[in-house]
Amino acid sequence: MSGQDRPALPVAQGLYRPATRAWGLIFTAGMTPRQDGVLLFTGPVLAADPPDRWRAAVELATANALAAAASQLAEGERIAAVPSLTVFIAAEAGFAAHSRLADFASALLRDRLGEAGIGSRAAVGVATLPGNAPVEIQLVAAVAGA
Repeated sequence: MSGQDRPALPVAQGLYRPATRAWGLIFTAGMTPRQDGVLLFTGPVLAADPPDRWRAAVELATANALAAAASQLAEGERIAAVPSLTVFIAAEAGFAAHSRLADFASALLRDRLGEAGIGSRAAVGVATLPGNAPVEIQLVAAVAGA
């Protein structure tokens, strides 16, 4: 992803920046499955839910994180890698498919960035997320070019 094919920047929902840049890295805020500031999916993720039920929510949140990272690129720069990805899942007790949901985020990053989109990852179950979102994605992107 280069600075020229930059998607729309996600709308911040509080007093923070969607992404900040330091030392050749871009750190994103946690991104939920919002479009134009509107949360399109709500949680929690139930233990009986098939993982595919949440694929679109995970992909949208991941795309938002990637867009936030891309907003920090200068002309001629690109995201070279995603060395760190954290997937937070608002899941009820008994839910055990955290890694399966996180795989949807990893797959989207691989589709957009190739193998450089696959790095270290954590999939974390939590009680709640902002706005009752089912998932929240945070990533670190490495910059190359210019």
